[in-house]
Amino acid sequence: MAQLVTTELLLLLAGVAAVWAARPRTELLNVCMDAKHHKEKPSPEDELHEQCSPWKKNSCCFANTSREAHKDISYLYRFNWDHCGQMAPACKQHFIQDTCLYECSPNLGPWIQQVNQSWRKERILNVPLCKEDCQQWWEDCRTSYTCKSNWHKGWNWSSGHNRCPVGAACHHFHFYFPTPAALCEGIWSHSYKLSNYSRGSGRCIQMWFDPAQGNPNEEVARFYALATSAGAMSHGIGLLLLSLVPMLQLWLLS
Repeated sequence: MAQLVTTELLLLLAGVAAVWAARPRTELLNVCMDAKHHKEKPSPEDELHEQCSPWKKNSCCFANTSREAHKDISYLYRFNWDHCGQMAPACKQHFIQDTCLYECSPNLGPWIQQVNQSWRKERILNVPLCKEDCQQWWEDCRTSYTCKSNWHKGWNWSSGHNRCPVGAACHHFHFYFPTPAALCEGIWSHSYKLSNYSRGSGRCIQMWFDPAQGNPNEEVARFYALATSAGAMSHGIGLLLLSLVPMLQLWLLS
């Protein structure tokens, strides 16, 4: 009986090991979201426009998408940055960069989640944004105006682009986003999470980077992909061992 149980246990553990050995450790790396304007797979794009150009060596966005990302009320989402008057140029640069990161980056795999939305099947959730990027975004937008704290939903689209809903008053950004975390985490339904890590740490995603120095987000994605895989494997083995408890109890009683 003991030999039978031991053999069965070894076979089960071997099966788990085989599954994890066959599972690619880079499955969360170098991937594009299944969303409205993304490519199926990342590839070079020599003509990426201005602020999207850091991703030209390996991009999830097409050149035309990068050009549209720099336009007011572009065809991408018909979103009007100036819904409460003209947005400060320094503030708008952050939203353009945010759009470029979302559309072009192949390094967001560890934070991609499935969603049931008409315009996309996947989104990003709680991407750890470097604290300097978030802080500067907040600082540069403090004098601009908006009427909402979550820009993902609740707009009036009757005119073909977003307008403030009835009863929503325009105030300075700091009214709706009193802290950097309130801005970075709230504005796109927790797509980002304010990180305690700094740029260059290898532990947070940089919205801004110099492509001449390489893409620092590749290292960040690798770190979190390995952490995610290790956590999932530990959880799977834990469940397996729990499932074997009754069998081991029978063995001990026999």
